[in-house]
Amino acid sequence: MYIYDTRAKSSLLVTYLLASGVSAFTSPNAFIRKSTSVNSVPLANGKMSFNRVCREWRCKYEGDKSTSESLSAISDVVDEFLPAIKGVSSDVTVNRLVCGACLDFKLMVTVPLDDYGPWEGGGHVPESDFIAKLKAIEGVSQVETQTITNMLI
Repeated sequence: MYIYDTRAKSSLLVTYLLASGVSAFTSPNAFIRKSTSVNSVPLANGKMSFNRVCREWRCKYEGDKSTSESLSAISDVVDEFLPAIKGVSSDVTVNRLVCGACLDFKLMVTVPLDDYGPWEGGGHVPESDFIAKLKAIEGVSQVETQTITNMLI
């Protein structure tokens, strides 16, 4: 009986180590991404870099986030423009951010650095139409845009 228990415990330990990807035997920093990447633009004296650029479209909405008519209307505009936004680049990412406390709405459209120049040169289509629709919504204010880097690290 004792031998069986020892073998079972050993088997469980081996199974656990294999299932955990043997992370117990790697450096704790092995899974941390560096804040610099290959083929990118350096920042902060070479301590950071970017190879993705984001165009942020933001505004303030009125009301409680759960029942806000203006936030609901913003959602309709996003749904209307999302196919065109996703057509900006084959490697585009689109993030929607909503803050119920600050009443902030943000849409972040991030593309590879190589795709940003042509998109910017074309006027960030469909930005102007999207922004015009936001400005027309009752209860929406402080409609702004900003270009920033957006890197997953």
